[in-house]
Amino acid sequence: MTAMISIHEVQETVRMISEANLDVRTITMGINLADCADADYNAFCGKIYDKITRKAERLVQVGDDISREYGVPVVNKRISVTPIAIAASGCRCEDYAEAARALDRAAEATGVNFIGGFSALVHKGITPEDRKLLDSIPPALAETERVCSSVNVASTRSGINMNAVNAVARIALDTARLTSERDSIGCAKFVVFCNAVEDNPFMAGAFHGIGEGECAINVGVSGPGAVKRALESVRGADFETLCETVKRTAFKITRVGQLVAQEASRRLGVPFGVIDLSLAPTPAMGDSIAEILREMGLEHPGAPGTTAAIAILNDNVKKGGVMASSYVGGLSGAFIPVSEDHGMIEAVLAGALSLEKLEAMTCVCSVGLDMIAIPGDTPVETLSGIIADEMAIGMINNKTTAVRIIPVTGKKVGDMAEFGGLLGSAPVMEVNRFCCADFVRRGGRIPAPIHSFRN
Repeated sequence: MTAMISIHEVQETVRMISEANLDVRTITMGINLADCADADYNAFCGKIYDKITRKAERLVQVGDDISREYGVPVVNKRISVTPIAIAASGCRCEDYAEAARALDRAAEATGVNFIGGFSALVHKGITPEDRKLLDSIPPALAETERVCSSVNVASTRSGINMNAVNAVARIALDTARLTSERDSIGCAKFVVFCNAVEDNPFMAGAFHGIGEGECAINVGVSGPGAVKRALESVRGADFETLCETVKRTAFKITRVGQLVAQEASRRLGVPFGVIDLSLAPTPAMGDSIAEILREMGLEHPGAPGTTAAIAILNDNVKKGGVMASSYVGGLSGAFIPVSEDHGMIEAVLAGALSLEKLEAMTCVCSVGLDMIAIPGDTPVETLSGIIADEMAIGMINNKTTAVRIIPVTGKKVGDMAEFGGLLGSAPVMEVNRFCCADFVRRGGRIPAPIHSFRN
């Protein structure tokens, strides 16, 4: 039964939009490509182009119409597809570069800004098809504008595939070098996961999971500014009041997503999937997770108490969201990217926020190490160690964690990397200089934790 949305909720929404930068960050259409399978590689690429452009033909127009009619900004319209390593597994080909180009052409034709799903799931092993996909990622991200790639290398049920971890570390460095003239921006379109979710609407990690249906509409809602504005009204109050305020605000934000998702689903004739309520910052002032943390009482993100503050924020965002919609999913929580949040950048420049502190914060936030620039000469083994650490946090805590880290070719600590648009800019952060090569080179698979046996 469809829940009704009252006029009072609409009025509150108008105030959050006009005064606190509330927006629908993305309407993402997930599309199943399994029926495009073909031994003829060129035929497969033609089929995926045709299906995507047919299914998503009206996606951008519908998003713009909803935005105009309801006064709710819909910032991005995006597409996710079945992981190409799976969809293209029957093709006779040497690599999947042409599939990436077909995805890019389809994204351009439909008008979306990103398409996700140039992906592989290798948390327990790497098939020959997976290997083709992995080898194709650096040139694919260098040659396309809209294609995003993700690789799931670990899970709570299967452990951490260290062979895959070492492979994706090399992929990140190769991608950085191939896009060095643009501050290695290709790495901003590449993310490594533990416990990847199948209905994530946010890029760069979105893909249409193998357990999903033919097509789905997943909506990502964001409102850091609305949360900060609400917390200003309870400044100095106790933690119970703070938590209740975050929870109530998250409820209202999620209702906005519910409205937009229902309308997009109805107009496109596509089933509604999930609402992902993730407080995702942008470089704009007033749209910052760091500003929320300051309002909670921290001088800078990274100060003692930061991990506790992020835990409060993440937990109460989820609690408020699940009360507002029966289908809250995706990642839902608080994102802590550096380049996309001016307050996080300021904290790094002030010396308050380090890579190690960010890692601690990921234990309780909704994703992981996100949009972090590091020196381009970082050894591949060090990058593998950073990824392995983050994957271990996800595996042990039974949560999704991710790494989207950018080794900026030619840049050193203290330099700035400029990515532009919603990706913003980032100071190049210091990386621990001690060696982990003998550890990561062991290879094989780190077994799943004891608590993964739940049957």
